[in-house]
Amino acid sequence: MAKAISTFLMFSGQAEAALNFYQELFPNSSTLNIQRYGPEGPGKEGTVVHATTLLNGLPVMVSDSPVKHDFSFTPATSFFVDCDSEQEQQRLFTRLSENGKILMPLDNYGFSRQFAWVEDRFGVSWQLNLP
Repeated sequence: MAKAISTFLMFSGQAEAALNFYQELFPNSSTLNIQRYGPEGPGKEGTVVHATTLLNGLPVMVSDSPVKHDFSFTPATSFFVDCDSEQEQQRLFTRLSENGKILMPLDNYGFSRQFAWVEDRFGVSWQLNLP
């Protein structure tokens, strides 16, 4: 039986920048631990071997892969955020879509009062819901 199930995001040299950005956006967020590659590698010195963070209470693990892969993130897997207000949703939409992509602009799609789907500059997808 599995002891735990966690979200894990693999980056290519941007793990710490992504963590810092996400922690800036979401209250109650902090890095619990971080291990970095040293001069011996195999990753670029200073990049993240493994880190665990809490994003508004949700545990998320990240890593910088020293191996170049033919894949990245897909919108089929995303973070779903229920926002408390239109102002919060607009703030997150604006910040997360900066240098990223808007997959579905803020609108009423019938299943939500207001909803948006964005891909941030790191390639991670976010669904922003206003219930």
